[in-house]
Parts: sequence; C-alpha cells; structure tokens
Amino acid sequence: MGYNHTPILLRECIDALAVRPDGIYVDGTAGGGGHSAEIARLLTTGRLIAIDKDPSAVEAAGKRLAPFPCAAVVRGDFRDIPEILDSFKIPFADGVLLDLGVSSHQLDDAARGFSYHQDAPLDMRMGGEGISARDVVNTYSAQDLARILRNYGEERFAKRIANAVIREREKSPIETTAQLAELIKSAIPAAARREGGHPAKRSFQAIRIEVNGELDSLSGFMDTALAALSPKGRLAVITFHSLEDRIVSRHFAQWRKGCDCPPHFPVCVCGKQPKVKIISRKPVTPSQQEIEQNNRSRSAKLRVAEKI
Repeated sequence: MGYNHTPILLRECIDALAVRPDGIYVDGTAGGGGHSAEIARLLTTGRLIAIDKDPSAVEAAGKRLAPFPCAAVVRGDFRDIPEILDSFKIPFADGVLLDLGVSSHQLDDAARGFSYHQDAPLDMRMGGEGISARDVVNTYSAQDLARILRNYGEERFAKRIANAVIREREKSPIETTAQLAELIKSAIPAAARREGGHPAKRSFQAIRIEVNGELDSLSGFMDTALAALSPKGRLAVITFHSLEDRIVSRHFAQWRKGCDCPPHFPVCVCGKQPKVKIISRKPVTPSQQEIEQNNRSRSAKLRVAEKI
C-alpha cells in the first residue's frame, strides 16, 4: 500500500514556524513528508531533518524529499531530537514541528492492526518493534488493562472491558482487531453504545498509546525540547486528544511562568525568568473547509511557543 499522507494544518504550521531560508528545522514526525516538503521548499542555505520511527514512513518521506538537497531523513524517535541534531553537528534548531496523529497510511493499512474497522492481526506498532497490541491484550493483568483503558482512553467502562478480555483469553488468545472490537462492544452497555462513535475507539486508542509509549515519548521530549531550540526558535505541536494536549499545554505554562516567588513578596528573589513566549494563546484548529476535506483533522490542535 502506498503511503497516503495528508498534512494537517499545513499552512498554519508553516506560518507558526516562521520558516527562514537559512534556518535549521526539524520535523519530528515526518510521516509521508507533507509538512517536511513544504518546509524544504522554503529553504535555500538552511537544513531540514525529518524524523520518523516507522520504516515505511522513512521510505516515503525519503522519496518525497529526494528533490531537496537540504533535507535528510532519519529513522528515530522525536524524543531523541537533541542527539539526532548532534549527530549532524547541528547545535540548535530554529524550529521543531511535531504532528502527533496516527497517519492515514497506518490506519488504512489493515495489516498494521491499528483500525477497528478492518480485520487484521493485532499489532499497532508504529516502529515494528517491541511489544504488540496482541501482547498487551493477552498478557496484561485485569488491573493493568483497566488502568490503560481508563488513563489513556478515558474509557468509563474500563473495568468491564478488562474483565471481558480476561474471560475471553482464558478460552483462547485474542488474535485480531475484529475479535477485540467485538469483545469491547459486547462489554459496553447497550445504552452507552448508542451514544455515538465506535464503541472500541477509546480502547483502541489506549492500547495503541501503551504499545508505542506515546505519552512517555512526548513527556520525554517536552522535558528537553528547549535545549534543542536556538533563541527565538519555535516549537509547534499538533495534538489529537486531551492527554497529549495537557502535556504540551502544561509544559508551555511552566516555561512561560518565570518567577515563582510567593505573591506577598514585594520583589522577585528567585531570579527565574520566563523561558518562552506563547505564540498561540488559544490552540489553532482546522477550518471547516479542512475538516470537510479531511475528517481526520477534526480533533487537531496546534500550540506554538517561541524560546526567549
């Protein structure tokens, strides 16, 4: 299957990064290279480093960026951006972009096991390595399954679903996406199933996050993000659910705060200064036209900060 990739909030991202022809930019989640190609088109003496941990994405981005000598494609995790920059002998970047959505290619390729709409072996590994969704579903305890579904999927019937999984796998292993989706559906009360959306959506999201360590990667990156940016360098992050958005907005708020002296102190004695200027006071969201053209963009939120 070809790598189908529609870049979300493309123009908004390019504007947010304030791309300079001689700047250094990192696309930490290259996907099919849509955002990367637009950045590369604007560079003359600058550099673009495009990163993805999915081998098929690296291949697709490599082909798309082949006409741009300024671009390099690397297989890796965006949490390792400082080390990747160092491998190119680049001290800082002028802009870093993260698009945290699952690509259309990963969702539409049934063999990857991401989708509850198509039957396939349970997998969900973006990089093809490590534990799979099958491992999580068939080996985690009921308590751990419930915790994952509750914390990562905000699933209110997490305990019921976890217990249903345990009962089913005692008969035989749960092997496919269709089998798991039907099991989740049967564990949720009928009234709740009619509330809208596929009943397995939250659980599949939670298992995917666990398999790929998505929130750990994001938290790890945010803890070191400023070290990768030059002064006035910009960080632009597109999130797709509240868990990701909370991590990004919490770090932005901490970086922006500066002084944390008690309010009754007449002058600052801590000496802490704000580390960033928030460019997007409110998250940037897709236009109605973009949502109509690409329904998967509907939950996207773009937040942008500039290093002081």
